[in-house]
Amino acid sequence: MGNPKFPRRKYDTPKHPWKGDRIKLEKDIVNKFGLKNKREVWKAQSLLRKFRQQARLLNARLRMADVQAEKEKNQLMARLTNMGLLKTDSSLNEVLVLELETILNRRLQTQVYLKGLAHTAKQARQFIVHGHISVSDRKVTIPGYLVKNSEEESIVYNPYSSLTNELHPMRPKPTVEMSVGDGQVSKLISLQTTTSVDSETKSESGAVSEDPPVQKGEGKEEKPKGSEAVVESEPETTKPSDATEAAEATPNDKEE
Repeated sequence: MGNPKFPRRKYDTPKHPWKGDRIKLEKDIVNKFGLKNKREVWKAQSLLRKFRQQARLLNARLRMADVQAEKEKNQLMARLTNMGLLKTDSSLNEVLVLELETILNRRLQTQVYLKGLAHTAKQARQFIVHGHISVSDRKVTIPGYLVKNSEEESIVYNPYSSLTNELHPMRPKPTVEMSVGDGQVSKLISLQTTTSVDSETKSESGAVSEDPPVQKGEGKEEKPKGSEAVVESEPETTKPSDATEAAEATPNDKEE
């Protein structure tokens, strides 16, 4: 049985430790999903290898019309569908086509990042380890927890966490979700980026609308030679002078 303090290892390490192609591939996967070390990659590979091996054995037993194999097949397909690795009404051959990234995408760390609860995958891991994330109203502190289909919508901030405050500096800003195509592909666009793009477009449009500097001699209309511009002047209204006022005085005024 062994000592319970030292449980048996549940993953297999590579047979050859010094293969450059494999080392480079594992390093890229660790950086992409924000994993702690390559041990988490080996755990996902061992789980995927276990599913494939079980599917191959069931295929061989189903050819012999084994009744028990049919029951085990239904149980395996129900489990993979519940884990979100396969769609409903999938065949047993689709288990053999599963990839490593399919399992890594079901980790709680990746789901927290995809839902926009963290800026990066490594920050999502930090939030989970510090107890800021809850799944189905219970706190989960395991980044490698495989999220089920029924639990995707219940991934939120822990109600007792300080991140529930929308003004928290470490909390990502609000995002807008856009669906592309049939809704299978989703893209998160930050409001901060959209505002910056608008400001850039405004600055570009303002730069284009500015008139070029006018040089000397430009913009003045040249008068045709030999012709003068005729300016029509309005008749000026003159006020009557004092002499005319005296001449128009009435005779009564003169006698006085």
